[in-house]
Order: sequence, then structure tokens, then C-alpha cells
Amino acid sequence: MFLEPKFSRAHRKGWIEVICGSMFSGKTEELIRRLNRARIAHLNVEIFKPSVDVRYHESEIVSHNSNAISSTPVQSSLNILLMHKGGEVVGIDEAQFFDDEIVYVCETLASRGVRVVVAGLDMDYLGKPFGPMPALMAVAEYVTKVNAVCVVCGDLATHSFRKADNNDRVMLGEKDTYEARCRSCFNEGMLKNQD
Repeated sequence: MFLEPKFSRAHRKGWIEVICGSMFSGKTEELIRRLNRARIAHLNVEIFKPSVDVRYHESEIVSHNSNAISSTPVQSSLNILLMHKGGEVVGIDEAQFFDDEIVYVCETLASRGVRVVVAGLDMDYLGKPFGPMPALMAVAEYVTKVNAVCVVCGDLATHSFRKADNNDRVMLGEKDTYEARCRSCFNEGMLKNQD
């Protein structure tokens, strides 16, 4: 659906930035950095995350390096539009856990002149596109793919390898459950899991 922005002389230009990559690649760290810089610039920042993500904290977004920033947990992506109080910058973490309406939400905010910064996994534990992330990357003005380091060989890692024996698509976890791997080491691990 095309959203026609309403322009005025004082209209701010909005856009969508997507930060994506595998587990342990620094997505949340980069999101927090960008949002903190927006606050330094005295911009009004609002931050949201899916309520299902309670790994570190119920309401804060926390990186693997223990950097944190306050956020509002929401059940549904449409709640972001309902709770938006006019912030000039909206940050959204773990976008892969949201429903497909997150794309509409981000486009609506951007059309209102909001800078939308979204972080999420681009692929699931099977190496398949994860939830609404491909659609978000397609409509974003800026896409930053960050890489981790493969724990097996030391090359750039682009995949999240699940060590736990669980076939649920969504499984919250940490280093005990996932590890970052390059394409080759990920494929080798997947083959071993099939044996």
C-alpha cells in the first residue's frame, strides 16, 4: 500500500534504516549507538521491542556487551503506531519477532517524517529469511549488514547456528544455544545435525 506523505514547509523527511545480521554481530549495539547519538543531537527518541524478548530485561534493550537503553515492550507492531507520541526518531529492536504489519508501521512513521531505525536477524537458524526482515530491507532507504566472527574458523560470520536440539523457529537464547558461523561452517554443522 502506497502512503502519500502530507508535506508542509516545516515537514521533516522521514526514512527507514535497517541494521541486520546474525547473532553476535553487534546489531543491537549499533542500534543503541545510533539512538544515543540522536539523543545527543537533542532529538526526541522513542524505542520499542517485542514483548516476547525478555532475555536480559523486560523493558530494556540490552546488547550482548551489556549496553542497555530503555524501551517500551509491545505485543503487536501496530501498538507502536498507537503509542508513538511524536518522537522524531523511533528505534525498534528484534524486528524479526514482529508480525508482517511492522513494514506498514515503519513506512507510516517514515511518511510522517520520522527517522525509523530497525534492528533484527536477517536469517533464522536454518539460514532462511526471517519474518518481515526481507520486506523491511526492501523498503528501507539504508541497510547495514553487520557480521560476527565465525567461532569455528575465524572468518566473517553471517549465520546463526543453533546448538540446541529444538525445531521451533523462535527460540530465545544466548551463547549456550547459538553461535555465529560463516557459510561454510554453518553448512557443515547443518549436515552433521542431519546425521
